[in-house]
Amino acid sequence: MTEDRKFEIVADTALPGTPERVWQAVTQDTAAWMFPTDQWPAVKTVEEYPSHLVTRMEGPDGWFNQLEHVLEPLDGGRAQLHYVHSGIFADNWDEQYDGASKHTAFYLHTLGQYLQHFDGKAVVFTDVQGPGASQVPDGFLQLKNALRVDGLSEGASFDVELDGVGRLSGEVDYSNENFLGLRTADALYRFFGRNAFGAPVGMTVHDFSGSSDAELTAKTWGAFLEKVYA
Repeated sequence: MTEDRKFEIVADTALPGTPERVWQAVTQDTAAWMFPTDQWPAVKTVEEYPSHLVTRMEGPDGWFNQLEHVLEPLDGGRAQLHYVHSGIFADNWDEQYDGASKHTAFYLHTLGQYLQHFDGKAVVFTDVQGPGASQVPDGFLQLKNALRVDGLSEGASFDVELDGVGRLSGEVDYSNENFLGLRTADALYRFFGRNAFGAPVGMTVHDFSGSSDAELTAKTWGAFLEKVYA
């Protein structure tokens, strides 16, 4: 068995929201840009609103997972975020670290998209996992091709009709070999090429339209992913 090893992921980014709005997003509104965290048994070890927050989970044998947010105001109603994610990976350290650090960049980008375009709006969050057949080297590329956005760079507009899903139009707000972000007028679609990290391809939908049904969204996109990898 590989020995447990500590890790630390550090990121610094300017966000389009005041420290107060960022604090709200990272404490109460995580479903709007990442995933719901209200069920986590985390302890706030530092809580100095709205500038310094440290949240920590602990487990047996010294295991821990800790998130630190340091916020400073910038001009124009923006905030500078210093983010530190630290803890212990029990095994597959290199693969887990690679995956976690790359996910961090994508999540913090999505946080910026939420603050800029949907801040304060109620969200319906849906998580959809692709089938095991997506765990192949070109699994994420298959999805990009099916979405008909492969080859589009960040900032490019898209307007596609997807079988079973319907029409999607908006902007590619994030794109690299592992992740894809599509923003429409009323939703953020996040696609995760976790096949590169030993897991199925997945996606989340953050719907701000006020008329979304998470069960229907999961069924619709689940069927789409099944077709992609049939």
